[in-house]
Order: sequence, then C-alpha cells, then structure tokens
Amino acid sequence: MFLQIQKIISQVGKKLFPFMENKKAETNEMKYLIVGLGNIGPEYHETRHNIGFMVVDALAKKAGITFKDGRYGFTTTLSVKGRQLVLLKPSTYMNLSGNAVRYWMQKENIALKNVLVVVDDLALPFGTLRLKGKGSDAGHNGLKHIADILGTQNYARLRFGIGNDFPRGTQVDYVLGHFTDEDWKTMPERLETAGEIVKSFCLAGINITMNQYNKK
Repeated sequence: MFLQIQKIISQVGKKLFPFMENKKAETNEMKYLIVGLGNIGPEYHETRHNIGFMVVDALAKKAGITFKDGRYGFTTTLSVKGRQLVLLKPSTYMNLSGNAVRYWMQKENIALKNVLVVVDDLALPFGTLRLKGKGSDAGHNGLKHIADILGTQNYARLRFGIGNDFPRGTQVDYVLGHFTDEDWKTMPERLETAGEIVKSFCLAGINITMNQYNKK
C-alpha cells in the first residue's frame, strides 16, 4: 500500500511540476566530467604519466580559472557555450583513479556518456591525439581501475601519445620521467589541440569530433 501511495504521489508531482523533471534532465545533458589522469606531488609534475593533468591545467589556465582541493581530487568548472565542464584531477594516485571518477559522476549527476578521460598512451608517437568512445585499458592502471569501478570500458577517452623510445625494462622510468626539450617545442600546440578536442566532444559530440581530429 505504501509503495502504491508513493507511486501516485510521484505521478501527480510530474503532472503538476513537469518543469522540475525536465530541468534535472537538462542539467545532466549539459554537464560533463573531464578527467585528466596523473599522480599528485611535485615529483610527478609535468612527467609523461601526468599529461592528463597537463591538458586540464592548460584548459583552466586559458580560461583564467583555478582548481580547488576537494574529495578525491582537484576540480574546477569551465563554462563553454552553455555547457558546464567539470575538470577533475584525481588525488587518489593513478591506480585508484576510478574512486574519484565515480564520486564526481555521482556528486555532479553526470551521465557516463558525458565523461571523458584524458590519458597518456605509450603506443602513440609523442603528441598524437586519438579520441575513442570505448576500449581496453591497454595495460594502463588508471584506465583499468576506472573500468573496474564503473563496471564497463564503454567510456570516452582522449589518448595523448607520449612515445615509447626507451630501452627494454625501463618503461616505468620512462613514463614517470620528464619530456625532452624536443617534445616541449610542440607541447603548447599539442595541449591547445587537446583542449579543442575536449570542447568539441562536449559541443559537437564524439563522432563528429573523432572524424575531425583523429585524422590529424
């Protein structure tokens, strides 16, 4: 009986106040979570594994906004043509990134299709940018934990190539190492383009954005 009464009240509420339900749905559609993966701490600053942090940092710097320390990460909100982009730098360390993603998705009421993870990729030459709607973790611990926590690999990711020019057995040192002087010559432009891809993902959608940028 109690459940029936609840159902009737809910139905009456929707008829009397339909704008409330529509407003909630609109908020979900217009809000995005942009997750830059990385590790906190000065020893990891601007290392290859932290390129995700660098991309969202560049977006925030260009917009003149700053991050604030919150639960599971540092966040700030960027407004782009009516969309709200919640930029997140998890403070969980890479291997527990999924905890931050899940928390901020729930806190901000953001749908999975509006989540974009920016991640370093050894399989791509430095500066190559590839947007994908889903995929495996390819051995990346951050992506693996996100998939484990969310229960799916069907979330968008922007892969930023960091190259793989390292001797056998030195992968960890390479990804936790700093970019070369040669890399830095094109870094500003690559970060700018990555930011454009993030905005296009939110404004034009993933398919149009992939068609426009993945060929470059």
